[in-house]
Amino acid sequence: MDSMEGKKEMIYLELFWSFIQIGLFSIGGGYAAMPLIQNQVVELHHWMTLEEFTDIITISQMTPGPIAINSATFVGLQIGGIGGAVAATIGCVLPSVLIMLLFAFLYGKYEHLTALQGILNGLRPAVIALIGTAGITIGKLAFWKDGRIDFLHVDWIGVAIFLCCLYFLRKWKVSQVKMMLLAGGIGGLIYLWIG
Repeated sequence: MDSMEGKKEMIYLELFWSFIQIGLFSIGGGYAAMPLIQNQVVELHHWMTLEEFTDIITISQMTPGPIAINSATFVGLQIGGIGGAVAATIGCVLPSVLIMLLFAFLYGKYEHLTALQGILNGLRPAVIALIGTAGITIGKLAFWKDGRIDFLHVDWIGVAIFLCCLYFLRKWKVSQVKMMLLAGGIGGLIYLWIG
């Protein structure tokens, strides 16, 4: 019994440590954390496959709250149950809380310094690159079944749904929630009909 408890505690510590690293280095918000979460969960620890990870990201996007924290909670729950969810979520949030407290103090004191403004301007392109990487990874899984780009096996229904959603979101500023519900409903009906 002690061996089983030891394994549970070890997985909690691994989840906490993995997500504290993600929380510490995911500058730019939830979407910027996606490549870091993928690296820890799929590539480093092999807790999930890339397809399972993409499903978790989809669920995290659909539920209320920040996507990185939702992802941490879902991954933790999948890997270590309730304790895993708590460990991963605290790990993900703790660095942000501590860093924001420090930055709020420092920014209030030194906001007029041009060096600080230069640092912030330098971080913006890196954040865009992180978000772009996450988008490309998820896009590959959305349009090709195994995530490998092969133009003979494109999921044209997924491409059509994506383009329609993009058009409606850009042209008419449709609510993201309505768009996701509509796209999910249409995709469900189409794939059920052809499947």
